[in-house]
Amino acid sequence: MNKHQEMIEKAHEELNKYKKSVSDHEWSLQYHVMPQANWMNDPNGFSMFNGEYHLFYQHHPYSPKWGPMYWGHVKSKDLVHWEHLPIALAPSEPYDIDGCFSGSAIEKDGKLYLFYTGNKWTGPDQDKDLKQVQCLAVSEDGIHFEKIAENPVIEEAPSGDIHPFHFRDPKVWKEGDYYYCVLGSQTKERIGQALLYRSPDLLKWEFVNVMARGTGNMGYMWECPDLFSLSGQDVLVMSPQGVKPEGDLYHNLHQSVYVLGNLDLQQGKFRFDQFQLLDYGFDFYAPQTTVDHLGRRILVGWMAMWESEMPEQGHHWAGAITIPRIMSIEEHRVKCVPAPELETLRFNQVSYSNVLMNGSRNFEGVNGDCLELNVLLDMKQASQFGINLRMDTASTEKTVLTFDCQNQKLTLNRDHSGKGPGGERKAPVELNKGKLQLTLFLDKSSLELFIQNGEKVMTARIYPSEHSMEIEFFSDGEVELLKLDKWSLRRSIS
Repeated sequence: MNKHQEMIEKAHEELNKYKKSVSDHEWSLQYHVMPQANWMNDPNGFSMFNGEYHLFYQHHPYSPKWGPMYWGHVKSKDLVHWEHLPIALAPSEPYDIDGCFSGSAIEKDGKLYLFYTGNKWTGPDQDKDLKQVQCLAVSEDGIHFEKIAENPVIEEAPSGDIHPFHFRDPKVWKEGDYYYCVLGSQTKERIGQALLYRSPDLLKWEFVNVMARGTGNMGYMWECPDLFSLSGQDVLVMSPQGVKPEGDLYHNLHQSVYVLGNLDLQQGKFRFDQFQLLDYGFDFYAPQTTVDHLGRRILVGWMAMWESEMPEQGHHWAGAITIPRIMSIEEHRVKCVPAPELETLRFNQVSYSNVLMNGSRNFEGVNGDCLELNVLLDMKQASQFGINLRMDTASTEKTVLTFDCQNQKLTLNRDHSGKGPGGERKAPVELNKGKLQLTLFLDKSSLELFIQNGEKVMTARIYPSEHSMEIEFFSDGEVELLKLDKWSLRRSIS
């Protein structure tokens, strides 16, 4: 057994100590991908191979805190039921000794290749004393991976106004006769940018150009770039660090955004318009997409945020991945809706229609901690409508959604959500002929809200008591609940 495999085996011994207690814990997610134990961050290598969805993730198997990165691994036939597989990558070589950082996956000649950043600390300052290179690992079966002898395949950042060490997160795709890869970078003066490379064979890479660079308030480092075409429009998804708050926007430590533009592959230049947030909530970072066999562009993100308090760390785990979201473009904006396959988890439907309400109201059978809630309402004369989620019987613990009709804003407040951080986030929301549509997924310690059929999304981790199960609706005037559907959702992660 080689050193790489030995490190993977040893890591699994550590995970086995805690995975049952993690699975049994009250905050353990039922239908979201999360680690069997210890730390998880960015989704990596989201891809299809042999007719199945494969998803990898940044993983520290020895602690519920960030550390030397491994790649955890799950797969699914349907985007809903996920199976944990052996760890795919361990930091076993001199070029990746301090972490197998983020990257992507691609199929070539019937094999699955992982393209990742090898990280090595060269001194005590992790912002300055580092060496990052780009590496490949390959698998015949999509489960067991070997790092190739030619590593690293990109040994250093290009010359020019490109930071020599912050140089990471390759996202690879094929177009025509070439493989292309976009990498996150910054200038020497710390302005975020993305680099474009191409290769005939995944092994020999040629730098094409600085593909895009920030101006103004666009951050000092563009992490996890992902470039693709959607409905004839080129889209760059990325996670800029260092964007300063503007009004209601950019209040998380780091952001996840997209820009629409036009890519000139020959010149290696991407002309784009302004940032748009992919998620207006608290906990969404490092999103990555793939295209499946149905031609859909599917997005997932890390359901947490850097430097945020994570109460689950006290129970030997941290981090999770969002539910898969199907992306589309309408009226020059990206929309994200839950993958329809999640409907297979539904049971115990409770429905109401055409209900007039004014003030606060509970509905029999509409409660719980692992559910989907669909609401369509007409605001009528009310200026405010809201929902208290995961509320206890004394109404002291609750996560509050409030729509302000006058200001056309939806607020998510978790100041009384239980353990963990509080705060609030706001999303601009326009009514559609006086109507507001909400689709909401609750799962033990998470909330994902899709607004106006995916025009906006808000994601949050919440840590309420297991006894906080109530859902209460409220308004300051008459509203009509045109449709209210609640389903309990089954567990889907093995």
